Order: sequence, then C-alpha cells, then structure tokens
Amino acid sequence: MKKFIGVKMIEAEPMSLNKYSEIMGRTHDEKDIEGYIVAYPDGYKSWSPKDVFEAAYFPLELGDKITQSDVDLFMGEVKSQKIDEKTTLVSTKSMTGFTQHETSACVDPANYSEELGTKYGAEKLRGKYWHCLGFVLQWAKFGLKQ
Repeated sequence: MKKFIGVKMIEAEPMSLNKYSEIMGRTHDEKDIEGYIVAYPDGYKSWSPKDVFEAAYFPLELGDKITQSDVDLFMGEVKSQKIDEKTTLVSTKSMTGFTQHETSACVDPANYSEELGTKYGAEKLRGKYWHCLGFVLQWAKFGLKQ
C-alpha cells in the first residue's frame, strides 16, 4: 500500500468510552477508557482513546486561528548558547520532535548580550512556527485543492 499524510479540522471533547457507547445506543462491556468523542465536518462522529487522540491532534486556543499561545505551546522550550564573542544560537524542539535553530548576533562584541540574543532568536523562531502552523491550519480547514 502507498503511504498518505493528511490534516483535518475536527471538534472533540473528553468523553469516556462507556458514555460514548451510551450516547450512540451501543453496549460496551469492557473496562471504561478515557478518550474523546470526535465530530467531523460532515457530521460523522467517532470515539478515540485519549493517548491516541492527544498524539494526533493539537488544540487551538480560539478554534479557527493561530494565536501566540498556540505557537508558544507548539514550539516548546527555547534554549540558547553563546557560540562566539557576538553570536547566540537559539533552538527549540517542537511537540512533533522537529528541531529548529536561529542565530542572533551583534556587530561589536562589547555590546553582546546572550539575553537579547535569545530574545531576538526566539522571535525569529516564533515566526517560523507561526508560518508552519498557519500552513497546517489552511490545510485542515480547506483540504487539498487539486
């Protein structure tokens, strides 16, 4: 089989498997499991175990646009280090495990500040992540146009 990737926008809320089964008019005799009821744009509903759901979907603060909080949560911890007398290397490892790097430098080593280098490098990284999340949101909302 050929491999495919996909991005979709869904609505979901926490719901146990027993509660989902009850709502759907089904019986469930196994151990109750934490999870989510998932509603797709076409009205189809399904249930997903919590760990599977949370590994696949990223919650948006406002639901239909990317916010600064979304970007900061997705990009993870900002780490930095001085790499020469006037340059700071800034790195993040996102929720997907993707690592991005940026540098920030000053002209005169006497003016070097790792704090400022980290601040400006992190801002560049936020812009990259904002762009990437915007791309994903566009795909999720409108699908692929062929």
